[in-house]
Amino acid sequence: MAADKRRISILGSTGSIGVNTLDVVNQLGGRDAYDVVAITGSSNITLLAEQARSSGARLAVTADESRYAELKEALAGSGTEVAAGREALIEAASMEADWVMAAIVGTAGLAPTLAAARRGADIALANKECLVSAGELFVKAVAEGGGRLIPVDSEHSAIFQSLEDDQHHAVERIVLTASGGPFRTWTRERMAGVTADIARAHPNWSMGLKISIGSASMFNKALEMIEAKHLFDLRPEQIEVIVHPQSIIHSMVGYTDGSVLAQLGCPDMRTAIGYALTYPNRPKLDVERLDFAKLARLDFEAPDEIRFPALRLARTALERGGVQGAVMNGAEETAFHAFCDGRIGFLSMADVVERVMEDMVQFSAASTMEEVFAADAEARRRAREVIARGEMVA
Repeated sequence: MAADKRRISILGSTGSIGVNTLDVVNQLGGRDAYDVVAITGSSNITLLAEQARSSGARLAVTADESRYAELKEALAGSGTEVAAGREALIEAASMEADWVMAAIVGTAGLAPTLAAARRGADIALANKECLVSAGELFVKAVAEGGGRLIPVDSEHSAIFQSLEDDQHHAVERIVLTASGGPFRTWTRERMAGVTADIARAHPNWSMGLKISIGSASMFNKALEMIEAKHLFDLRPEQIEVIVHPQSIIHSMVGYTDGSVLAQLGCPDMRTAIGYALTYPNRPKLDVERLDFAKLARLDFEAPDEIRFPALRLARTALERGGVQGAVMNGAEETAFHAFCDGRIGFLSMADVVERVMEDMVQFSAASTMEEVFAADAEARRRAREVIARGEMVA
């Protein structure tokens, strides 16, 4: 390996963020510029094997232990080592990479990302659950490891880019923009009949199923509110959400002098990924450029927390603190799977989460990751009970 090659790993390489990350890597020199240490995926073995071969990855890991033999056969003769299972994901994250893309969806990504942070890698964070469920502990682990935490969500990347050095004391508020999703103008009555196939069709972004449905329900934005608190050391009242259907302004920072700094761009995750990969520099990327003459207008509207109660639940979690983020996230993931399986309706997801949060309001702050996982597990158990009993209002 050339001494000037940057060593990178991609946790969740077969998802939309992972695919776009490899595209950015190829645009910026590919194997001549980057040494891909490890890539991980789940069930898409064909794509994972293709990625390993094209990137020259040293290790490819599938989270699904039952697919080990299939991946092993697909990479026979490639020189890429193969592993499978939860412990293998953690081992992949623990390998000597300078930069790790954390893009495993859901709580499954928490342990591997934490392992990379403790080792001291720069973490490009696309996994919300690390901060939503274990914000204080995760930020502490990054600091103790000595690496940097660079957000990849377009909204948090925009805030990161709009924060002026040494001016945290002058930050009055941050404004997370939300597209409003496919149901921005729908009534609750119409939303009640939504299926997973309908909900996954985002008007602006191309994303995976979990994030697409999270955008439709605005649970994605709710989790981003909690994430922002830990990323930028904010008070709950400093975090705002505004609906911006065009998704051109990705988020904003308001300062005490009345100034508002924003980051704009065409909806393309590769911009935020490229910035995280080359930070503090800016790469040259083949992405669409904004044509201001064609924009015509930029619209904004206040979010409707009656039709989208996830935002209200996020504020409750922020105000309560402790493990309420982990409780909210665990219940939401459980409700999401039940919705995708057709066992509950679209509007019932928020009802499940609210009932579990109220049931677990007494749970206190966590001082260890084990306590976070325990709160998460209990939230999922209670969510399953609520669903099984059919106690949802919606």
